[in-house]
Amino acid sequence: MSDLKAAFDKAMADSKNLSERPDNATLLKIYALYKQGSSGDNTDKKPGFGDMVARAKWDAWNSLKGTSQEDAMQQYIDLIADLS
Repeated sequence: MSDLKAAFDKAMADSKNLSERPDNATLLKIYALYKQGSSGDNTDKKPGFGDMVARAKWDAWNSLKGTSQEDAMQQYIDLIADLS
């Protein structure tokens, strides 16, 4: 697990230095995989319709409910590697 966590942390740092900004759908996927990998299943209250950005992020993270933190970390690592 510590090797996976180290690779996850490296991918987190690498995500800040991507050559170009990903599209919004990819950014949501990055966010959701990060949250699932670092925090596990979403237990936050769903934001209201007034905050579209927070709602989109919540929906993206919630769509990964049931995915193990290890699987989410690996998917995050792979996605950042593909974008680099």
